[in-house]
This record gives sequence, C-alpha cells and structure tokens, in this order.
Amino acid sequence: MPEPSTSQADQLLFPQWLLTLDTQAPDQGLEPLEGQAVVLAGSQILDILPQTQARVAYPHLQPQILDQQLLLPGLHNLHGHAGMTLFRGMADDLPLMTWLEEHIWPAEGQHVSEAFVRDGTRLAIAEMLLNGTSCFSDMYFFPEVVAEVAEELGIRALICAPIIDFPNPWSANPDEALDKTRQLHQQLQDKPLIHLAFGPHAPYTVGDETLNKIRELNQKLGLKVQMHVHETAFEVEDAENHQGKRPLARLDELGLLDSNFQAVHLTQATAEEIQLLAQRGVQVIHCPQSNLKLASGFCPVEALRQAGVSLCLGTDGAASNNDLDLWAEMQTAALLAKAVHQDAAALPATAALQLATVEGGKALAQEAYTGQLRRGFAADLCSLKLDTPDCWPLHQISSQLVYGRMGDKVHHVWVTGQQRVTAGQLQGMDLKTLQDQAASWRQRLQDSFQSQDAKA
Repeated sequence: MPEPSTSQADQLLFPQWLLTLDTQAPDQGLEPLEGQAVVLAGSQILDILPQTQARVAYPHLQPQILDQQLLLPGLHNLHGHAGMTLFRGMADDLPLMTWLEEHIWPAEGQHVSEAFVRDGTRLAIAEMLLNGTSCFSDMYFFPEVVAEVAEELGIRALICAPIIDFPNPWSANPDEALDKTRQLHQQLQDKPLIHLAFGPHAPYTVGDETLNKIRELNQKLGLKVQMHVHETAFEVEDAENHQGKRPLARLDELGLLDSNFQAVHLTQATAEEIQLLAQRGVQVIHCPQSNLKLASGFCPVEALRQAGVSLCLGTDGAASNNDLDLWAEMQTAALLAKAVHQDAAALPATAALQLATVEGGKALAQEAYTGQLRRGFAADLCSLKLDTPDCWPLHQISSQLVYGRMGDKVHHVWVTGQQRVTAGQLQGMDLKTLQDQAASWRQRLQDSFQSQDAKA
C-alpha cells in the first residue's frame, strides 16, 4: 500500500515506553525506547521519532500523552472459533474426541445458525479487543457472518471457510462449501480488514478428493490453508492404522504442505516431520492452553524454532480454553516450552512475545504489514498501563509482558488508526446487550439439554 504523506498525519502518540518489535531495527526492536513518538496517518504508521522532534515536525497535532503506558503492536490470535464463545464452560474436563462427539457436535447440530454465530462472534471480538488483540483468525460455520461482524466492529480478521466431508450447519457437502468459499472470495475483494483462507477441519474429517480440490482451486486463488493437524496421538495412530501413513505424510503427498499451509496444534511431530515442515515453509499455530485442557499433548515449540519453522499463537475457541487472552497464551507457551524441553532458556520472553505479534503478522498475509510498529505498517497498536504494584520494579519489560499478569493492563487499542478501546472501555459495542444475548443463549442451551435428559 502507498505510504501517506506528512500532510496526512492525524494522530500523535507520546507513550512513556515504546516497543516496536521492528525486525529491521537493531536487536529486532526488542528493547523498549523512551521519549519516542508514533505518528499516525489514517490507517498507517507515518513516522516514529523522538518526541522533541515530533513537536516541531507536526505542530498542528496535539499529542496524546500515554502516561505510564507501553505502546506496542496489537496482538494476533491466529486460531479460534469465535462463535463457540457461547459454549464457554458448557463441557469441560473431557478428552478431545469425547468433548467433540458427545457434546460439541450435537450442540452445534441443534443450535448453530447465523444468529448464533453473529452473537457469539460479537462476544468474542469484545473480549479480544479488550485484551489488546487487533487481529484474529476464525474457523467456524457461516464465515460470511464472521466477516461481516469483524468489519462492522473494526477488527482485522483471517476468515477460514470451514470445509468438512459430512453435512454441517453451513454446507451439505464439501462441494457446496468450496462453491461458497469461491463466492465469498469474490465478495471480500474490497474489504481491507478481511482476509479469506480455506479451513479444512482436520485430516480425519476431510478426504483426499476434497483436499485435491482445495489444492487445485488454491493454485488460482493463493489463499492460506489452515487445518487442525496432529492434534492428538490418537489422531496420528488412527491414521497409521487405517491409511498406513501419518497425516503429515499424506498431506505432503497431496501437495498441500507449502508456505500457505498453517498447521494448528501439532502436538505430535517427529524430528523428520519437523525438518519437512521447515523445508516446506509451513507455519505452525500453537494453542498451548487448549492443548493442555484437552490433554492433547505438547507442541515441540523449541525444536520447531531451532529448525526454523515459523510459529505463531492461537487461543483456540473459548469452549476449550476457556478465554481468548493471548497474554495468558504467551505465558503458558513460554513456561510449557521450558518444561517440555527441560531447558530454562527455551522460548525466552522476547520470542514468546514475537509469536503473538511479528509472527502473527507474517502468518496473516503474503507480505507482513501488521505485527510491528514500523513506517508504512498498519496502525494496529495497543497500550498497557504499567502503574500497578505487580509491575514494579520494571527491570525488563519483555519479561513483565510474558511472565506477568497483563490482560487487565490493556488501556487503549487501535485498529487501522481507529481507537477501538479507550481507557479500558470498548468503543462501538454495548456490554449490557452482549451480556443479555449470552444469557439468552445460555438458557436456550440449558433448556435443550434438560429436554434431552428428560427423553432419555
């Protein structure tokens, strides 16, 4: 996108600390800066310069003083199911397949509709914006509704159109899902906040015929392909028993593993598979808290990092997490990596922070333009107010961000230069309405469960 001119500058931000995470800066922008200004022009970052120079260069702008605040890129949640926020806490303490087959899939079959997805997505976006997330990826039914809500509420989104071989609330069969995905691609061409991706559910729910059709169609469209892969040991063992090969080997034989492919979860990976992912340029989306809660396994994060595999973070859906807090995911990812690899230096704080910012921006589009504070990049930012006792003394900001409690510190959030959260208050959404809608769906779900129990 063309860079704006100085005359188009319309916001001047004066944070106490600035963390750019700019990969072109010395030390990759990992050191916090003081006395710096960020200049916005419409939807982009126009300039970053010392505050004293900014007052001279932009005398027509009144600075917004971010006292005791750290300004950094907005967070990127690269995997979730926003509509499922209405299932939060509905079925807990269960293994994945029991959770899916006995609780989630039956509830989806009975309740998921455009209205369900609309209300659940609005609730999810409110939660994400309030904790500093400026971009999210969604893989759920009625993706056209998710795209509409995301655009309405002003948050950036990667919409993964759900493709699955059996009938579901959005499509009767995979061919219908592919036709709808093709149509949605046309409809979203002029939507700058929205990216479309293919979202084949998993190797055990999508057959070779459908995957071949996705590969062929994507040779024309060039979209990301996001898929749950090697989520559990059972999934891998079952594939070996029935197909004679592990899912990753099958996907590679089908020609799907490339720089557009995003493998979600990946709790099972051999050394050879890790090298394969690195060679193919596959991106891995790590969802540590959901994997822990469902006892799915441990993603070998440090081994992937050392092999050069691109990694980013996702929360998964609130039905299996049960929150959409990327700060908590960063902390869990860093701590878990140390325990899994028995190395206290595994996934250090700065690297964990990059998973939710820099690497998320790289996973969003063919060429990164979010996830860093850099001239010409999107004006997607968040500020944290570090004025509470649990932030003192502030020896290392990156350490505080990853190992401290940060979700409640988010003060302001901007997406494309528009302030979506101001002083901790959500803009453009009424929380009481969201609460009433959530309570209404809770009652409907509970009534249906009671009715089923009575019939049984």
